[in-house]
Amino acid sequence: MKKRKIVVATSGASGVNLGLKIVELLPQEIEKHFIMTKNSEVVLDKEMGATIHDNADISASISSGSFGVDAMIIAPCSMNTLAKIACGIADNLVTRCASVMIKEHKKLILAPREMPFSAIALENMHKLASLGVIIAPPVMAYYSEQQTLEEMEDFLIGKWFDLLGIENSLYKRWE
Repeated sequence: MKKRKIVVATSGASGVNLGLKIVELLPQEIEKHFIMTKNSEVVLDKEMGATIHDNADISASISSGSFGVDAMIIAPCSMNTLAKIACGIADNLVTRCASVMIKEHKKLILAPREMPFSAIALENMHKLASLGVIIAPPVMAYYSEQQTLEEMEDFLIGKWFDLLGIENSLYKRWE
Protein backbone atom coordinates (compact mmCIF):
# COMPACT_ATOMS: atom_id res chain seq x y z
CA MET A 1 0.00 0.00 0.00
CA LYS A 2 1.31 3.42 -0.98
CA LYS A 3 2.33 5.63 1.93
CA ARG A 4 0.45 8.97 2.07
CA LYS A 5 2.70 12.02 1.67
CA ILE A 6 1.77 15.30 3.33
CA VAL A 7 3.58 18.62 3.20
CA VAL A 8 3.27 20.93 6.20
CA ALA A 9 4.49 24.47 5.71
CA THR A 10 4.55 27.60 7.82
CA SER A 11 4.80 31.16 6.58
CA GLY A 12 5.53 34.31 8.54
CA ALA A 13 2.51 34.67 10.78
CA SER A 14 2.20 34.33 14.50
CA GLY A 15 1.41 30.77 15.50
CA VAL A 16 4.31 28.98 13.79
CA ASN A 17 4.25 26.44 16.60
CA LEU A 18 0.95 25.12 15.13
CA GLY A 19 2.81 23.91 12.04
CA LEU A 20 5.43 22.20 14.18
CA LYS A 21 2.72 20.57 16.27
CA ILE A 22 0.93 19.31 13.15
CA VAL A 23 4.12 17.54 12.06
CA GLU A 24 4.54 16.10 15.55
CA LEU A 25 0.95 14.79 15.69
CA LEU A 26 0.72 13.33 12.17
CA PRO A 27 0.49 9.54 12.35
CA GLN A 28 3.70 7.54 11.78
CA GLU A 29 2.31 5.91 8.65
CA ILE A 30 2.26 9.28 6.84
CA GLU A 31 5.41 10.48 5.06
CA LYS A 32 5.95 14.02 6.38
CA HIS A 33 7.67 16.92 4.62
CA PHE A 34 8.15 20.28 6.35
CA ILE A 35 8.91 23.73 4.91
CA MET A 36 9.43 26.95 6.81
CA THR A 37 9.76 30.40 5.21
CA LYS A 38 12.41 32.87 6.37
CA ASN A 39 9.73 35.12 7.91
CA SER A 40 8.35 32.08 9.68
CA GLU A 41 11.83 31.37 11.08
CA VAL A 42 11.93 34.93 12.44
CA VAL A 43 8.54 34.48 14.13
CA LEU A 44 9.56 31.08 15.47
CA ASP A 45 12.76 32.53 16.87
CA LYS A 46 10.78 35.28 18.63
CA GLU A 47 8.01 32.95 19.85
CA MET A 48 9.89 29.73 20.60
CA GLY A 49 13.64 30.45 20.46
CA ALA A 50 14.35 27.95 17.67
CA THR A 51 15.15 27.95 13.96
CA ILE A 52 14.40 25.38 11.27
CA HIS A 53 14.76 24.64 7.51
CA ASP A 54 15.50 26.91 4.58
CA ASN A 55 12.77 27.66 2.02
CA ALA A 56 15.11 28.35 -0.90
CA ASP A 57 15.40 24.81 -2.30
CA ILE A 58 12.79 25.12 -5.03
CA SER A 59 14.14 21.94 -6.66
CA ALA A 60 13.25 19.75 -3.66
CA SER A 61 11.41 16.52 -4.48
CA ILE A 62 8.13 17.87 -3.09
CA SER A 63 8.15 20.69 -5.67
CA SER A 64 7.38 18.21 -8.46
CA GLY A 65 3.95 16.84 -9.26
CA SER A 66 5.53 13.49 -10.12
CA PHE A 67 6.74 13.08 -6.52
CA GLY A 68 3.13 12.36 -5.57
CA VAL A 69 2.35 14.51 -2.54
CA ASP A 70 -1.21 13.76 -1.43
CA ALA A 71 -1.99 16.95 0.48
CA MET A 72 -0.48 20.15 1.83
CA ILE A 73 -1.38 22.42 4.70
CA ILE A 74 0.11 25.86 5.32
CA ALA A 75 -0.51 26.70 8.96
CA PRO A 76 -0.18 29.48 9.69
CA CYS A 77 -0.41 31.07 6.26
CA SER A 78 0.64 34.69 5.97
CA MET A 79 -1.33 37.07 3.78
CA ASN A 80 1.82 37.45 1.63
CA THR A 81 1.97 33.70 0.96
CA LEU A 82 -1.79 33.53 0.37
CA ALA A 83 -1.58 36.41 -2.14
CA LYS A 84 1.34 34.81 -3.98
CA ILE A 85 -0.53 31.51 -4.27
CA ALA A 86 -3.67 33.31 -5.48
CA CYS A 87 -1.63 35.08 -8.18
CA GLY A 88 0.28 31.96 -9.25
CA ILE A 89 3.64 33.19 -7.96
CA ALA A 90 5.89 30.23 -7.15
CA ASP A 91 9.09 31.93 -6.04
CA ASN A 92 9.97 29.68 -3.09
CA LEU A 93 9.41 26.10 -2.03
CA VAL A 94 6.17 26.81 -0.13
CA THR A 95 4.48 28.65 -3.00
CA ARG A 96 5.87 26.19 -5.56
CA CYS A 97 4.44 23.22 -3.64
CA ALA A 98 1.09 25.00 -3.29
CA SER A 99 1.09 25.67 -7.03
CA VAL A 100 1.72 21.97 -7.67
CA MET A 101 -1.16 21.02 -5.34
CA ILE A 102 -3.52 23.26 -7.32
CA LYS A 103 -2.37 22.05 -10.76
CA GLU A 104 -2.49 18.40 -9.66
CA HIS A 105 -5.94 18.88 -8.05
CA LYS A 106 -4.61 17.72 -4.69
CA LYS A 107 -5.89 18.86 -1.32
CA LEU A 108 -4.42 22.22 -0.25
CA ILE A 109 -5.43 23.75 3.07
CA LEU A 110 -4.50 27.32 3.97
CA ALA A 111 -4.84 28.53 7.56
CA PRO A 112 -4.60 32.31 7.27
CA ARG A 113 -3.83 33.86 10.63
CA GLU A 114 -4.76 37.49 10.43
CA MET A 115 -7.63 39.54 11.75
CA PRO A 116 -9.54 41.34 10.50
CA PHE A 117 -9.30 40.17 6.89
CA SER A 118 -8.90 42.97 4.36
CA ALA A 119 -11.07 43.07 1.25
CA ILE A 120 -7.97 42.09 -0.77
CA ALA A 121 -7.30 39.06 1.46
CA LEU A 122 -10.94 38.00 1.23
CA GLU A 123 -10.84 38.36 -2.56
CA ASN A 124 -7.72 36.18 -2.69
CA MET A 125 -9.33 33.59 -0.41
CA HIS A 126 -12.46 33.56 -2.59
CA LYS A 127 -10.35 33.06 -5.73
CA LEU A 128 -8.48 30.17 -4.13
CA ALA A 129 -11.65 28.60 -2.70
CA SER A 130 -13.20 28.67 -6.18
CA LEU A 131 -10.17 26.62 -7.34
CA GLY A 132 -10.82 24.01 -4.65
CA VAL A 133 -8.35 25.27 -2.04
CA ILE A 134 -9.69 24.86 1.49
CA ILE A 135 -9.50 28.06 3.53
CA ALA A 136 -9.48 27.01 7.19
CA PRO A 137 -8.26 29.75 9.51
CA PRO A 138 -7.53 28.85 13.13
CA VAL A 139 -11.02 29.68 14.43
CA MET A 140 -12.08 28.39 17.82
CA ALA A 141 -15.35 26.70 18.63
CA TYR A 142 -16.59 26.53 22.19
CA TYR A 143 -18.56 23.27 22.14
CA SER A 144 -15.36 21.27 22.74
CA GLU A 145 -14.79 23.13 26.01
CA GLN A 146 -11.06 23.81 25.71
CA GLN A 147 -9.49 24.99 28.95
CA THR A 148 -5.83 25.45 27.99
CA LEU A 149 -3.83 26.77 25.06
CA GLU A 150 -2.73 23.21 24.30
CA GLU A 151 -6.38 22.05 24.14
CA MET A 152 -7.17 24.96 21.80
CA GLU A 153 -4.26 24.00 19.55
CA ASP A 154 -5.37 20.35 19.60
CA PHE A 155 -8.87 21.44 18.56
CA LEU A 156 -7.52 23.39 15.57
CA ILE A 157 -5.16 20.62 14.50
CA GLY A 158 -7.93 18.04 14.95
CA LYS A 159 -10.19 20.04 12.62
CA TRP A 160 -7.38 20.31 10.05
CA PHE A 161 -6.72 16.56 10.36
CA ASP A 162 -10.44 15.99 9.71
CA LEU A 163 -10.07 17.96 6.46
CA LEU A 164 -7.03 15.85 5.55
CA GLY A 165 -8.96 12.64 6.25
CA ILE A 166 -6.74 11.74 9.20
CA GLU A 167 -8.57 10.04 12.05
CA ASN A 168 -7.95 11.71 15.38
CA SER A 169 -9.32 12.23 18.85
CA LEU A 170 -7.65 15.58 19.46
CA TYR A 171 -10.85 17.37 20.51
CA LYS A 172 -14.27 16.76 21.98
CA ARG A 173 -16.74 16.40 19.14
CA TRP A 174 -20.27 17.82 19.00
CA GLU A 175 -22.76 15.56 20.74
